[in-house]
Order: sequence, then structure tokens, then C-alpha cells
Amino acid sequence: MGRRADGEIVQINLGPFRPYLVTRPDHLQHILRGNAANYTREGVFWRPLHRLFGHSIMSDGPPWERSRKVLQPVFTAKNVESLAQRMADAIADGIDGLAEPVGSGRPIDVPAEMARIVNTAVVKIFFGDKISMADTERLAPAFNAVGTSVVFRYLLPFLPGSVPVPGDRAFHGALRTIDDIVVPLVERYRDRPGDGDDIVSVLCRAGGHDDPVWVRDNLVAMLATATETTAGALTWLWPLLHSHRDVAARLREEIDRVVGGERVRPEHLASLPYTKQVVQEVLRLFPVGWLFPRMVVAEENVGGVRLRRGRTVLISPYITHRLPALWDRPDEFDPDRFSPSRSQGRHRYAYFPFGGGPHQCIGMYVFTMEAHLIIAGILSRYRQVACSPEVATPRMGASLRPRQHVEIVLRPAREAGREGAA
Repeated sequence: MGRRADGEIVQINLGPFRPYLVTRPDHLQHILRGNAANYTREGVFWRPLHRLFGHSIMSDGPPWERSRKVLQPVFTAKNVESLAQRMADAIADGIDGLAEPVGSGRPIDVPAEMARIVNTAVVKIFFGDKISMADTERLAPAFNAVGTSVVFRYLLPFLPGSVPVPGDRAFHGALRTIDDIVVPLVERYRDRPGDGDDIVSVLCRAGGHDDPVWVRDNLVAMLATATETTAGALTWLWPLLHSHRDVAARLREEIDRVVGGERVRPEHLASLPYTKQVVQEVLRLFPVGWLFPRMVVAEENVGGVRLRRGRTVLISPYITHRLPALWDRPDEFDPDRFSPSRSQGRHRYAYFPFGGGPHQCIGMYVFTMEAHLIIAGILSRYRQVACSPEVATPRMGASLRPRQHVEIVLRPAREAGREGAA
């Protein structure tokens, strides 16, 4: 539909539900930034997520403003850089856990292992080790279940919540698991948050005594976004590298040259420009946040189309990132499209995997550093010699994940080199 519309704003006929589809960068800039207050995170698409995140940084209006004001200092580029070495050490410790399956030659469960490595770092650095790894291991599948169980709610957004659909039981079960972990955590620290700069302490100091539900909502939001985004994006990486051997070889060469046999350090990252391009291209093809619905507050004309009050506007990085008018060979995996020379003149909203405007993801600096450290850390030690499936395809959900279960086989870099493995 996006390609047929060719950048024009169109209304999609989904029976009783007729949202506007907006794909052109200048229109997106107006909605996400220029007049963002007129397009809120409300409406039928947000109902399942509001049940999960409540009045948090994933909402809108005063609760969102309060949440962002409290959490923003934790995620500034300056603060993330100050935590970089601790993050690098935690990620390296997480990658150490791959040694056993690699040594035994077993396939590696990519979603589970990427989540484990990310969680090892995120919980330690940003949650002050206040969540046990056992609880973290319970949270990862619960958040994944939430993401996949809302499919029918997305496909039938006009149905009221009182009408049961497939996935509701899984959603409520996952929600109970999340609350079984997060609610006691809030109770434990709400009246004694301490003076730490981790997310739990920051939120409890701001609202633990007066508004524990607000603390709970934001903890759930941050746990979901700080872990799911990185782990989800990295799951797509391995099938893409397996089916594009030239990209994989160039990526390995850069990492071998810069990192060598050392542990990856934050100062290595500035010398890994191709690694950055690979991550950018993964997010272009498979942005984890693939759909950003908005509700029109006041009627206005955009691009010659009257957007009526109360209607839903659908914004999708997945669609805009694949428009032929914006991208040459849009369905091909080509990290060189993010080289400095080819990036010149590109509209800011031709590529927006982290959203834009006031609601731009505050964790994008964390994601960028995490992803680069994890990729460089794994490929400095290991070589990928097999992947199943060879090509992954997306499934619908709250976040964009592969339909197929992804597994890879790794070999130690030195051993693979001796064997001449690709």
C-alpha cells in the first residue's frame, strides 16, 4: 500500500477502521515534530500497550512529560559515555557465556542468547543489579510473549477489549509474570531508593512514595525498551550476514584490524565505521519499532489531505525505509548506503528507526553503543559458519521479529581461520 501510494497520504479501507497512511519524509516531519502536539499516542492501536505500560514514558500528555523529565538524564549521550567501560565489561562477560555452546558445536539460540547478553549489561548498568538474573530470564520470554500476542488486536483494532481474541490469554499471562517481578521491586525500594543513578533509584526518588503505580509503569517500559530493542535488532543481523558473505567478510576484517585479540573497549568504536553502517542498514530493513500510530487531536490539512479529528494516522519506518522514491534497491541489504558520501542530502525523516520529535526514543545512545560492542565482541572471538534460516522474514507484532526461529553455529576465530571457514 505504501508503494502504491508513492508518498501521498492515503486512507486505508479496513472496514469500520479507516486510518491514514503517511510515508513521505516532509509529512512525517510535520506530524512527528512540527506539530507533534496535534498527534498523540492514543487510539485503538495503543490500547494493548497502555495495558502494559500505563501512564509512563510510553504514554502521552503530563504523565509522559513527567516521565521523560525524570528519565532523560540517565540516557544522555554524556551519561551513557561515562558508563561505557562498565557496559563494555558487562557485555564481554555476557559473551563469555557463548564459549560452552561454541566449544560443544551446538547451535546457538540467537533470540535467547542476544537477550541474555543484552540483559547482563542493561540490568547491571542501568538497573543497579536490583533485578536478579533469574528474574531477568523470566522477563525476556514474557516481553516476547506480549509482543507476539497482540497480533489480533493489531489486525482487529476496532474490537473492544471486552471481546476476546486469540492471544489475550497469553498477553495476560505475560503481564502477570512481569508484575510478579516488577511490583515487589517497587515495594522494596519505593521508600528507600538510595542515592544511586540507576533507573530504579531515580524513579523511586521521583515517585516511589506518592505514586508507586507510575514507578511500576515506567520500570516496565524501560525494561521492555532497553532490552527488547537491542536483542530484537541483533536477531536480524545473523541471517543477513550469512546471506551476504561479502558484507560479513568486510565486517570481520574491520573488527580484526581494530580490535585484534583484545576485549572490545569503548575507544575501539570510533574506528569501526563499517560496523556502524551495518547496524544502520539492519535497522533500515527491520526497524524493531515498525509502527508508530498517532491520533489526530484537531483537524488539519497535510499534503492536501484533510486529517480529521479522532482518526488514526499510521506511520511506519518499515514502509518509509523501503520506498523506491527514497532508496535505491530498497529491499537489498547494502550497508554502503550509509557511507558519508551516499548519506549526504538524505532527508532526516527518510530514516527514523528511533522515531522523531519529542517522542524520539531516549535509549538510542544506549542501543547504539550496546549493539556495536556486542557485534564487535562476538566477531572478534568467533566466526559464523552456519545459520538457520538462511533468510528470515518478519512477523507482525508489537515489535518486528523474525517469523522463523534463528539459530547459528559459531567457531572460534582462530580455528575457523585454520579451517578456511567463510
